[in-house]
Amino acid sequence: MRLNFVRALLHRPNLIFMDEPTSGIDPVNGRKIKDLILEQKSRGNTIFLTTHNMNVAEELCDRVAFIVDGEIVLEDSPQRLKIQYGQRIVSVGYLKEQSIVHEDFPMEDLGNNEHFLKLLRTEAIQTIHSKESTFEEIFIKVTGRKLI
Repeated sequence: MRLNFVRALLHRPNLIFMDEPTSGIDPVNGRKIKDLILEQKSRGNTIFLTTHNMNVAEELCDRVAFIVDGEIVLEDSPQRLKIQYGQRIVSVGYLKEQSIVHEDFPMEDLGNNEHFLKLLRTEAIQTIHSKESTFEEIFIKVTGRKLI
């Protein structure tokens, strides 16, 4: 797989088509292939990538399209899709009595939310995350199908 990947890049193409470039590859070599793809992208090359691996699509693609039964059912940038299909909530995890407690806060007017600000000032914060949707969740919601 790695050899085929490198051979495909030898003649320095401007347009590259790849089908499941990291499938069946260990994580270290998968990372190397992803880095090579990102390098090609930074050089201004166009890369068409087909994958069932939503993490690969999210990491490597500027735009994604979900195809069902030969039709594009959704197309946009990964970031916009995650925001569009996510919840506008910030989840805070903090240490309380040797356990991590999670509280959710709406993003609207978050900078003026006294309880949120008090947590930041007084508690041992362990994690803070927005509740973006994953690509898998978006795919299932939009297509009504599960990933295989």
